[in-house]
Amino acid sequence: MAGHSKFKNIMHRKGAQDKKRAKLFSRLIREISVASKIGGEDPDSNPRLRAAINNALSSNMSKDSINKAIKKSNLNSESELTEIIYEGFGPSGVAILVESLTDNKNRSASEIRSTFSKYNGNLGITGCVRHNFNKLGIITYPNNVDKFDIFFEHCVSLDVKDITESDDTIEVITPPEIFHDVLLNLEKKYAPPKFSTIEWRPQNIIEVNEEDQARALLTLLDKLEDLDDVQSVISNFNIEDKLMEKLI
Repeated sequence: MAGHSKFKNIMHRKGAQDKKRAKLFSRLIREISVASKIGGEDPDSNPRLRAAINNALSSNMSKDSINKAIKKSNLNSESELTEIIYEGFGPSGVAILVESLTDNKNRSASEIRSTFSKYNGNLGITGCVRHNFNKLGIITYPNNVDKFDIFFEHCVSLDVKDITESDDTIEVITPPEIFHDVLLNLEKKYAPPKFSTIEWRPQNIIEVNEEDQARALLTLLDKLEDLDDVQSVISNFNIEDKLMEKLI
């Protein structure tokens, strides 16, 4: 287990703040909806819903809006949302996973396929890139939650997979099977985290250092994230800081 890690995920975002906020709230509401349908309305017995609620609260969504999302999703059985993961490749051979929640599989598939094709990517078959990623539980706290050594030792006692520290956060990484237990334990000792989820993380990183390839890749990822049915886009690339600054 590493106490400090240089590894960082590059999350590329552009656009107006209000547009990003609206998109974020839409995704959070859909996640709450699906989580409550699958596992029930009680967050204490539904780890996915608990994480979704925590993330919504940390994003300043009101409790009233969260409760409405839960109640509405369980009253409206006609608009059933389906989870689908699409896999493909971007410029420089970067592997891309696209997680979607949709009430229309044909629409979702058509839009995602078209976006890959239009922006220098290739939509692949199921399983073509998933082996490049691991599914992990992620729990993020501000780094002033406790003295690092104390927080570290407590996490070690919970058998977490890794702990990484950045300038302002501490990220706890767990196997998916114990994510809920670790989350509950940390909440009881400290407080709800800034962010928690089970997500895909790349096993290996592809360096993209040619400007035209990097620009094309970021455009593709942006266009995929802009699609209404898309919840998240995960890829295994790294762009040097100097080039990233130039591109954005």
